[in-house]
Amino acid sequence: MASSATRVDLDGKPITGITICMIGAGGFIGSHLCEKLMSETPHTVLAVDVYNDKIKHLLEPDSLPWTGRIQFHRINIKNDSRLEGLIKMADLTINLAAICTPADYNTRPLDTIYSNFIDALPVVKYCSENNKRLIHFSTCEVYGKTIGSYLPKDSPLRQDPAYYILKEDESPCIFGSIEKQRWSYACAKQLIERLIYAEGAENGLEFTIVRPFNWIGPRMDFIPGIDGPSEGVPRVLACFSNNLLRREPLKLVDGGESQRTFIYIKDAIEAVMLMIENPARANGHIFNVGNPNNEVTVRQLAEMMTKVYSKVSGEPSIDSPTIDVSSKEFYGEGYDDSDKRIPDMTIINKQLGWNPKTSLWDLLESTLTYQHRTYAEAIKQAIAKPIAS
Repeated sequence: MASSATRVDLDGKPITGITICMIGAGGFIGSHLCEKLMSETPHTVLAVDVYNDKIKHLLEPDSLPWTGRIQFHRINIKNDSRLEGLIKMADLTINLAAICTPADYNTRPLDTIYSNFIDALPVVKYCSENNKRLIHFSTCEVYGKTIGSYLPKDSPLRQDPAYYILKEDESPCIFGSIEKQRWSYACAKQLIERLIYAEGAENGLEFTIVRPFNWIGPRMDFIPGIDGPSEGVPRVLACFSNNLLRREPLKLVDGGESQRTFIYIKDAIEAVMLMIENPARANGHIFNVGNPNNEVTVRQLAEMMTKVYSKVSGEPSIDSPTIDVSSKEFYGEGYDDSDKRIPDMTIINKQLGWNPKTSLWDLLESTLTYQHRTYAEAIKQAIAKPIAS
């Protein structure tokens, strides 16, 4: 329940309750943000999404302490005239809606571009025309490839942070060729960022842009054949979780050499809360939200997840825990990738005083404990069914 004590912002001013129109509230990030807003703040949420499975526990029953402060609106923002009305009712709009699964970037490039650019246009327009504040969720993929990736492999400059650390106000956005449709997502996200920035410069839109760096935790993505399509390919952590649950080798695309950083969802939500409740410090800024201390190659991630899952499940690892596959075999034609994604944290630390806390081992243990408890029995039954028939 929200505390009755007066809450203050980073400048010591009392925080008063606001109404938030949250588009994509039923997803992974939205569900955790809604939980935080309901349990610790006086704010009201107009939760907009097509599905509400991940926030049902916040909507029912009527005896919940936050009853009346969260309303679910089943709306597809592509073609629903009610959206502008909800944005007008709110003080702040948070747009989380997106297609953000790498397997879709090659196979559904049109849907990817429409979802991340065209469908976001009305949200930006309504916020600008009605003088409403906007927090827009972008992606670390807007950075594309690092400068260092174009240097010779034996160049000592590859180890120089200036060539791979990603800074919101300095780093260029470097994408592959047009035929590499993997960049359809990043390009659409970059263009909507530029539009939002232009609305701020020309029309006074109050905005904050969030660039997440691999947020991880319970309720992330889906497990194919259980709570998502059997042929679906979720992001890397859910892919590896699915393999571990089914006792299958973890597939390492192109040897798993890409490097990534991972951050616990609860740490990331703390950063978003600071943006929500400190508009004077957050408006007009783009923020990296990641954990540079949790950097690993995808191969190292697979090895660590195998150890963690063995601990939480009590089951020994399989004899051959990983297998190499090509990106063409796994994702199809047109796939390309970035070598590293390491966020610079200077701006968010200066503006909001935020730093992540959770280690990679701890966030994996929390996430895989949830995955095991939620899915292990269902997967065993799904595997056993063909045998029984």
